[in-house]
Amino acid sequence: MSTYLPTIKQLQYLVALHEHGHFGRAAEASFVSQSTLSAGIRELESLLGVTLVERSRRVVRFTALGNQVVEKAHRILREAEELSDLVQAAGKPLAGQLRMSVIPTIAPFMLPRFLPRLRKERPDLELFLREETSQDAVESLQHGRVDCVLLALPFATGEVEQAHIADDQLFVAFPKDDPRDPPATISADEIDAMSAGGRLLLLEDGHCLKDHALAACNRPELRGSATMIGTSLHTLVQLVDNGLGLTMIPEMAVEAGILQGTDVVARPLETENAAREIALIWRKNSPRRSDFELLAEELRAG
Repeated sequence: MSTYLPTIKQLQYLVALHEHGHFGRAAEASFVSQSTLSAGIRELESLLGVTLVERSRRVVRFTALGNQVVEKAHRILREAEELSDLVQAAGKPLAGQLRMSVIPTIAPFMLPRFLPRLRKERPDLELFLREETSQDAVESLQHGRVDCVLLALPFATGEVEQAHIADDQLFVAFPKDDPRDPPATISADEIDAMSAGGRLLLLEDGHCLKDHALAACNRPELRGSATMIGTSLHTLVQLVDNGLGLTMIPEMAVEAGILQGTDVVARPLETENAAREIALIWRKNSPRRSDFELLAEELRAG
């Protein structure tokens, strides 16, 4: 009796539907029509002889078995990606397709310096970039949607390998006419005093910079009074510029000119944990490790 196995494409469609919870969005993410994706999943169900997805007009709901199949599909797709990586690794160094996630507090400040030189020096590399929060980026790495992640540590990354890129000092940003006239460097105690008349503005949950900033202060009462309001560093700077409080921003953002056109001043934070580590991470034992190490060298040079 012949045995028919699911195709990689069918498993990709199933995983995309599970991730997006909607046939249209899953099809768009898979670069196919909705009818093609739906037909692929029906073929998979027919092949296996089970129902994986309960369909209605408004809701896509996975069966208990469907969820188990999705979990297994993630592992199969990751192994398939690593098979492809193994073949690519046997060719030219740092060549072919490479998918990288970058967190929003790094991407707009580091990539403009790095990408032009990389395109010039590595013409055989086809780099695909995704901007994601740290948590989403790590999940994308573990599920095989990307090959590596450029992010800031410390952060819970699971079983990965990493390469250090740089240390990024944290700065305190406040209105230029602040009457307290802060010193050249600012301690956590001084942040507490400065924010007493206003608010400490931080990024919303999901951005690791919020945790880095609060850890640098190491003040429980400051953690409780912090207002998480911004969706980006540019938003936070505009809020500070309009006198709504103060915030903390990384040195790379200051050097990239994020304060230009504002009346915001930034001074270094002076505490034990006043810097975040910029690092490139990838799955443990990846066959493309040498490529990632080369990429880390390029990032350090940028």
